[in-house]
Amino acid sequence: MTDRATALRAGGRDVIALSVGEPDFATPGHVIGAAKRALDAGETRYTPVAGTPELREAAAEHFARDLGITADPAHVIATAGGKQAIFEAFAATLDAGDEVIVPCPWWVSYPQMVRFCGGRVVRLETHARDGFRFDPRDLLPLVSSRTRWLVLNSPGNPTGAVYPAAMLEGVADVLRAHPGILVLSDDIYAPLIYTGQPHATLAAIAPDLADRVLTVSGVSKSHAMTGFRIGVATGPAWLVQAMAQLQSNSSGNACAVSQAAAVAAFAGPQDFLADWRVVLRRRRDLVTGRLNAIPGLSCRPPEGAFYALVDATPIMDRFAGDDGNLALHLLENGVAVVAASAFGGRDGFRLSFAADEATLAEALDRIEGALA
Repeated sequence: MTDRATALRAGGRDVIALSVGEPDFATPGHVIGAAKRALDAGETRYTPVAGTPELREAAAEHFARDLGITADPAHVIATAGGKQAIFEAFAATLDAGDEVIVPCPWWVSYPQMVRFCGGRVVRLETHARDGFRFDPRDLLPLVSSRTRWLVLNSPGNPTGAVYPAAMLEGVADVLRAHPGILVLSDDIYAPLIYTGQPHATLAAIAPDLADRVLTVSGVSKSHAMTGFRIGVATGPAWLVQAMAQLQSNSSGNACAVSQAAAVAAFAGPQDFLADWRVVLRRRRDLVTGRLNAIPGLSCRPPEGAFYALVDATPIMDRFAGDDGNLALHLLENGVAVVAASAFGGRDGFRLSFAADEATLAEALDRIEGALA
């Protein structure tokens, strides 16, 4: 949808793109400065495959400070975005027919990666009425002898759901009875929570399970560094080593200059994040308030990240029951969003509120007009 919006803009159409998960804030100055210094210092060569020692140490400090996970820098890998870390973890562990339990609605790439690696996706349904959380007991009927992974994403994309510590403790109890299951904890949006509560993640809640948990983080969302393509992950030594072997034979190391910038992001000032959260929460309230006032639409205020997942069930008969048609209709009316079906959902769409308030207000005017 973002590509379509770009093409329409190139043709002279006025389109507001709320389809991509990218902060509109400027990358912090100290990060840009670190990238420039790296360039001036000639840091443009190969680095160790798993990342520079400086980045792995800074990432380990980030995992401890921000996520409560004790991480050995030797058990940290730097990748070309968090997406590469997830792909490598699945590619290193999945055999044909292995099963991966994924809460749904899900980020679009989880099922694609699983299927590419020969695995089978097992849906764990969640609902807006429950805050898009699941009861740990819901896992039990989904577990089989082929279950290899459970995916956790909090705050979640596309739902903005945040998993509280009590829920993760229940998940840990289930996992202790099934020692063959690995856990992929995607915490990329952890700094962007609006509940006022500290972030909870499984490896910190249940350190006895840490040797089965791969925790993925990065700088793309928290530091507005999507184009730098840096993700980091920490987990059991055998898994990180296997991921590094795959990376060595595919892409090699992540960009050297981007790694230097990421060191500054992790080790430098973090106080700006409080201001960003205030702005994003204000945008969230604007968007959800306006959406819920449009007949036929409803939206649960997300607790984290910067997405609103909109339910359009009452008006889906106008679009032949296909939320792809709904998304295309909104695009024709000047707003690019993503159909809920792209995330394993249905009858709605996701929009990003990582845009300034004037742009969001105009986009909401267009949505309201398109559906009037």
